[in-house]
Amino acid sequence: MEACRKHGVLLDRETLQHIVETNDKRRFSFSEDGRKIRANQGHSVSIDLNLEPVKPPERLYHGTADRFLLSIREQGLVKGNRHHVHLSEDPVTARRVGMRHGKPAILQILAGEMHQDGYTFFRSANGVWLTEFVPVHYLREK
Repeated sequence: MEACRKHGVLLDRETLQHIVETNDKRRFSFSEDGRKIRANQGHSVSIDLNLEPVKPPERLYHGTADRFLLSIREQGLVKGNRHHVHLSEDPVTARRVGMRHGKPAILQILAGEMHQDGYTFFRSANGVWLTEFVPVHYLREK
């Protein structure tokens, strides 16, 4: 809030609390002492989220635009400029994500098999599943 004030933006604790609680993607969370706020995932700078590896469900989903499918079929899912590839637990959420980028395409990820083969998964505070890379042979088009 202090940084906002320095830049001419007035923000009080009540408003900030409302933003955290009502954000539809639960993008933000407060520290345990409530004095700091952070993004739950999707950072543009390197940050340690203190996430522990966790066993994923058998299937996860990735929403994208259909114009990216050719590249994905060749390379798999790469994190690009992000810290991780973002995955959803259900195809409905994945479709919403894909719609932001154009005509949506939904990919099913064989996450259980990936995990058995040694790939690591994390789950962010807002329920987004994260992994470094998804090779082509673990992808299925829905």
